[in-house]
Amino acid sequence: MFKNLQNSVFIGLGIGVVVPGALVCIIWYFMHRYVFLAKADLLLIGAIAVNAIFMHYFFNQNKEQIGRGIISATFLWAFLFFFYKINQ
Repeated sequence: MFKNLQNSVFIGLGIGVVVPGALVCIIWYFMHRYVFLAKADLLLIGAIAVNAIFMHYFFNQNKEQIGRGIISATFLWAFLFFFYKINQ
């Protein structure tokens, strides 16, 4: 499925933003829906850590530019999580 992707940093950035973004939205919904998950902020880190799986896959497929884009997106998500924790 991913083997036909063009080796581009912007594609990696898109993957690195969209996939954890969808997971964060789902987790955010459950954190506000169920009381026992209200303080489970580590679930958000788990959603961001999914990027490590994608990064490992693309580096093994010799698509280094996509991997670099995913790393960049991971830093953006980490900054947003840090900002969220500081303002809590």
